[in-house]
Amino acid sequence: MNDIAATTGPRLFGDHFLRTLDAQERATVQRVRALCKHTIGPRAADVAREDVFAWDAFRTLAREGVIATAFPKAFGGTDARQALRIRIIEELGRVCSTSASMITGTDLSSRAIVAGASESFKQRLLPGLCTGELQSAFALTEPGAGSDVRGLHTTLRRTADGYVLNGRKKFITRATTADWFVVVGRAEESPSTFIAVLVPRDAAGFSISPEVGKLGWYGVPISSLSFEGVQVPLAQRLGDEGEGFSLAQDALLRARIGHAAMALGRAIGAVEIASSYAVDRSSFGKALGEHQGVQWMLADMVTQIESSRALLALTADKYDRGDSDVAIFASMAKLQATDLCMKVVTDALQLTGGRGYLQDFPLERFFRDAKLNQIGEGASEIHKTVIGRDVVRRAATAERNACLRAGSLVDY
Repeated sequence: MNDIAATTGPRLFGDHFLRTLDAQERATVQRVRALCKHTIGPRAADVAREDVFAWDAFRTLAREGVIATAFPKAFGGTDARQALRIRIIEELGRVCSTSASMITGTDLSSRAIVAGASESFKQRLLPGLCTGELQSAFALTEPGAGSDVRGLHTTLRRTADGYVLNGRKKFITRATTADWFVVVGRAEESPSTFIAVLVPRDAAGFSISPEVGKLGWYGVPISSLSFEGVQVPLAQRLGDEGEGFSLAQDALLRARIGHAAMALGRAIGAVEIASSYAVDRSSFGKALGEHQGVQWMLADMVTQIESSRALLALTADKYDRGDSDVAIFASMAKLQATDLCMKVVTDALQLTGGRGYLQDFPLERFFRDAKLNQIGEGASEIHKTVIGRDVVRRAATAERNACLRAGSLVDY
């Protein structure tokens, strides 16, 4: 761990979470940290000025092998553990939401291909996806269905040699740059059966809308998709019929962990900026940071961020081990980190006053970007419902607290 500190100097937030990484993994973090310091960070403000795909950032991440961390070694990737991936995303999120989202978006858009494509399609697509020569997009959300995957209306009708795809998708990231699309829909003959398929961008009957403007997260534009009688060969199905839902859930699980890491990285960056300002700025005859009120604000921020980092580290470990409860922990980590990020960025902007509101100051960009983390890959309210239902379900059979006497609590 000292190898990173020696090359970059001490930071406000320590490297204690790197202790579980091996030497090669720590070297990867060091390489990403150097990229952030010398390339991605200095260019982040330029990326955020226009909502067009940030090709320079993407090509840099691909060239440096960061994109490849999402893919198996057999196809040119590094098959990185989530314990490493969250550190990478946190580093990128600290300076540039666009770059961080490209890493989480790679998981979301390609995980179903890694898990469910035929061997021939893996050989055809994965090497190019690793190097950035190809891009894929994940087409799940619809005008009337987002977090509720079971509300999808897109259908796939079985034919002698494949499927006919009909439906619409919305809020699709990378739509205008993707070569292939992972599309999830229902079997027309059996609506409870979910199917995932691969669709090339030039498929007949497939159209992509112009890019849609949005509040933040510039550099990764979104569009809507339309499928009208699109012919999909059987070889382009991902997994078996009925596995579309599980393939989508795994992609979303990894993306939720990524969203939490990105939000924490941005929160860390916001506190670094606000605390530097508190040291530089004088108010009422002393440095802003010497005022107790400011110190208490910073204390709350740092304490809550470190707590959330610990929850996320635990969640990543659970994913890497294949624990059965990882989905609930991913919901908790995503909920905690993204809501916290919105609060921290807002407080950091408040602490920096009028400067924080300027477009020339990074916190304006951080503020606009923070909101989408609370919405994307399941809104905070959805995750609260998921977590609450799980608690109630488990409470019915869980060991009772030893302070309680036997019988129903209603009888107290």
